[in-house]
Amino acid sequence: MEEKIKELSKTIITYSLRLKENETVLIKSDSIEAKPLVTELVKETYEVGAVPMVRYMDQETNHLLMEGTKEKRIQILKEQNEFDVNHFDAFVSIRYIENDYNGKNIDKKILSQVGEALKESNDIRINERRWVLLNYPSVTAAFKAGMSTVDFCKYAWDVMTVDYQKMNHLIQPLKELMEKTDRVRIVAPNTDITFSIKGIPAIPCCGEYNIPDGEIFTAPVKDSVNGTITFNTPCPYQGNIYTNVSLTLKDGKIVQATCNEDNQSLNHIFDSDEGARYIGEFAIGLNPKILHPMGDILFDEKIIGSIHFTPGRAYREAFNGNISSIHWDMVLIEREEYGGGELYFDDVLIRKNGKFMLPELEPLNQQQK
Repeated sequence: MEEKIKELSKTIITYSLRLKENETVLIKSDSIEAKPLVTELVKETYEVGAVPMVRYMDQETNHLLMEGTKEKRIQILKEQNEFDVNHFDAFVSIRYIENDYNGKNIDKKILSQVGEALKESNDIRINERRWVLLNYPSVTAAFKAGMSTVDFCKYAWDVMTVDYQKMNHLIQPLKELMEKTDRVRIVAPNTDITFSIKGIPAIPCCGEYNIPDGEIFTAPVKDSVNGTITFNTPCPYQGNIYTNVSLTLKDGKIVQATCNEDNQSLNHIFDSDEGARYIGEFAIGLNPKILHPMGDILFDEKIIGSIHFTPGRAYREAFNGNISSIHWDMVLIEREEYGGGELYFDDVLIRKNGKFMLPELEPLNQQQK
């Protein structure tokens, strides 16, 4: 594990963030359990002559603070976020999953107000700064993945340290195809949805921002989405977990949203602001070592043979005009053992049951079982 942590730290500092002498990086963790990785990141940062700063905040305290948040604290959070984006060139955010329900008691109105207050500075951080987000292996994550803690740690470090440069090379033909495509159709159980991606760039993600990584994303033309999509993986958000989420869209807008749990709570999220009912991202998962969902979106959205669809904010690199305080990735796996599915570009079958059909894309099917 120590060697994997060193390898990952070097990848983050030199490849993902491309830190140079005298640049600044803020390393944030929500658990002291991630100290081994934080320590190596600090060492690697000094190795390249850059300046590290570290900030810890445990989840229990953070959720307690959020539960009592009022206007004055929101203003301070806003000012702190603005300070960060104005004083740091890069960011590393390390999450440690303890309990997905820890934030369940936070008033959704508070979350909306905080999200709105931080929207502008978060936009700068996401689109104008270099950053990496990752989840440090935890006992809870191992439980969710159905693995022993030892096996999950081995799995997590292997998944996080795949050959991202090789992945970037293999993705290029798909990027070229997507940028020539107008109409996309996704078909799966309880899913038949169409939209346009014409004129919107396709962005390969190969270790520059998320760890683990392995996807390519774009965005639908904002008002082009029509049909229904039903997600077959858990959708955690704001202290709740929603399953069997089904969205029906007309001219780009979510007009109906249901799930197995609390439809009112689900729709409250989509009422956060005007952009929350429009889609900000369409992406294809490509990490060859991630096969099954575990309720952790940072892993699940990279599942090979999957797509994810995202109500809320669009990224500037693939901007469709949608602005929102939310960005909620929802995953649909189309491999045969999950019900199968088909992906069409301009009425041509590109992928069936999670496997690419075109010769130039077949290398992306690597290691599928």
